[in-house]
Amino acid sequence: MKTDVTFPSSGMNLAGHLYAPAGRTEGERLPAIVIGHPTTGVKEQAPASYAPRLAAAGYLVLTFDAAYQGASEGEPRGLEDPFQRAEDFRNAVTYLTTRPDVDPERIGVLGICGSGGYAPYAAQTDHRMKAVATVSAADVPAFFRSADPEGFQRLVEEAGQARTEEALGSPVRMVPVLPDTVDDSTPASVREFHDYYKTPRARHPRSIGAYALRSADLLDQFDSYAQIHKIAPRPLLMIAGSRAETLPFSREAVEKAGDTAELFLVDGATHVDLYDRDEAVTPAVTKLTDFFGKHL
Repeated sequence: MKTDVTFPSSGMNLAGHLYAPAGRTEGERLPAIVIGHPTTGVKEQAPASYAPRLAAAGYLVLTFDAAYQGASEGEPRGLEDPFQRAEDFRNAVTYLTTRPDVDPERIGVLGICGSGGYAPYAAQTDHRMKAVATVSAADVPAFFRSADPEGFQRLVEEAGQARTEEALGSPVRMVPVLPDTVDDSTPASVREFHDYYKTPRARHPRSIGAYALRSADLLDQFDSYAQIHKIAPRPLLMIAGSRAETLPFSREAVEKAGDTAELFLVDGATHVDLYDRDEAVTPAVTKLTDFFGKHL
């Protein structure tokens, strides 16, 4: 069963979906999992591939739209504030701890793509997150830098001016992350994202495919995995496709995290396959169910 919920985060109301397992016992306190969406995504996309399956395994699952994005509050729209994204995870956990149907000692988090950087970052210091998992994790600033180092640096340099323009009443300057059309000359990774976000496969009106330009100076200060070892002794599971362009993020993060971290590869899968392709999502969910079953 899926219901609409809201909860506060830094003075903004965030929109969420709560997935509950069938056949719950009255008064039972359940283990719970928070799931965060990819950068420029929304809760109705990749998180919705995982939440019903984890709910069927007996968990109360909360998906949510980040502040400034989707159906959640926050201005300017499309701001990608990595520190707020981490705070949203903390506040999602806080919301769950207040619910009478949640066991506050058995809460885990799952971050997909960009949220796979924000959830571990939040968990470094929020010890209420008893088990931490990621799928197709990416350190968003590092990803943008690697794609176009000079272009991203220009955005950082322009971010202050964008703030001034907004203060003077100009429209928010947006940075598109995908082209409207692709062809055979388009890099394969871009075509893969385009196929997911720009076609009926997963297109959603609130997934705008762009971020506010002034996000760049916030992103440039952020490092998802620099202190990921602080999650220990709590467990960390990072799931990635063996063919994913972002696999190095998970591999390097697990190495930094230490002995309580595990890298699980889905053979033959790409980054975006793990968003919704059943042949990739099924083994990922099986592994997640085993992981959360052991640690929650």
